[in-house]
Amino acid sequence: MAEFVMPILGADMTAGTLVAWRKQPGDRVERGDIIAEVETEKGLIEVEIFTRGVIERLLVEPGTEVPVGTVLAIVGEEGVLAAAEVEAPTISTVAAGVPPAEAGRVRSSPAARKLAGELGVDLTSVHGTGPGGAITREDVEGAAAAAPAVSPPVPEPDRQVRLRQTIAAAMARSKREIPHYYLSTTIDMHRAMAWLAEENLKRPIADRLLYGVLLIKAVALALKEVPELNALWSGTQAVPSPAIHVGVAISLRQGGLVAPAVHDTDRQSLDELMRNFRDLVARARAGSLRSSELSDPTITVTSIGEQGVETIFGIIYPPQVAIVGFGKVVERPWSVDGRIVSRSVMAATLSADHRVTDGHRGGRFLAAVDRLLQEPSRL
Repeated sequence: MAEFVMPILGADMTAGTLVAWRKQPGDRVERGDIIAEVETEKGLIEVEIFTRGVIERLLVEPGTEVPVGTVLAIVGEEGVLAAAEVEAPTISTVAAGVPPAEAGRVRSSPAARKLAGELGVDLTSVHGTGPGGAITREDVEGAAAAAPAVSPPVPEPDRQVRLRQTIAAAMARSKREIPHYYLSTTIDMHRAMAWLAEENLKRPIADRLLYGVLLIKAVALALKEVPELNALWSGTQAVPSPAIHVGVAISLRQGGLVAPAVHDTDRQSLDELMRNFRDLVARARAGSLRSSELSDPTITVTSIGEQGVETIFGIIYPPQVAIVGFGKVVERPWSVDGRIVSRSVMAATLSADHRVTDGHRGGRFLAAVDRLLQEPSRL
């Protein structure tokens, strides 16, 4: 038996709302199947399951918000006997403002009842001073005067505000807990851009490559030379990841950003990377990312070169230990064989966790990225 729980889809996610089930009791599931939709500050997320078997029980109703780690469903795994029954999580469904049950008949005058209705006074909470304990107009006026002023309801912040708050919380935590160090280098992009232009001439428009995928692939391959930058904090230790899942920062049209993973980035060809990158951007902006894409990044790549920014120093996204930034490709005077020529160059930066690596290793990583981009046909 396996428990399917509310996943954590970001460093500061504490809860999510189950929107819908994609599977029902009795349905067979395989690893990677999407079985639920969950609403978070980052949008509607399709949640995958990472076991195979048969759905036995659904424990949470759609529309319910539950903390991260709450058991949502029970899955009977093949070849495993059912274990003890798992209780459905206790979730309060009592709405605020529900009045208490009436304690019995209340004695009051018609004038007192009419005034109580006008002033919104609950007669069951008023002490009567009239004959036999009956509530009078004066009792109602006194209760109304003693009641605390009712504040206007505070509107719930919309999704954009909550997304901004989530990003702010993650970045504040990062700057508070992680001792960043920063490195920068300028990379000659002449060979990479020339190769890309020549390569794209051979392709139909739909299959052309963006130079961004060269950068993503170069980062993934450089991590093999400096694997300690491809790690995640687990408790008090930074644990190197055996897989390289580069997270790519994607700005959302309505504001804010997400950084979903391109799984096994180092193993993908440039064509596969281009295809998967386009799909990831489209789904991120449509609000249909998968849970593993938000939980699996082992490092992040960010670039706002299209906005004209030439240098960007990122803030590490916990529990990762590094983020790589790329600026705009620009033409600059460059020394080649003793001559000053015009060259396409780009600033590459590294923000890394000083508890895990130091400047020497970080510098080696940036040098590897530079070297790999000088041989784009081998990426």
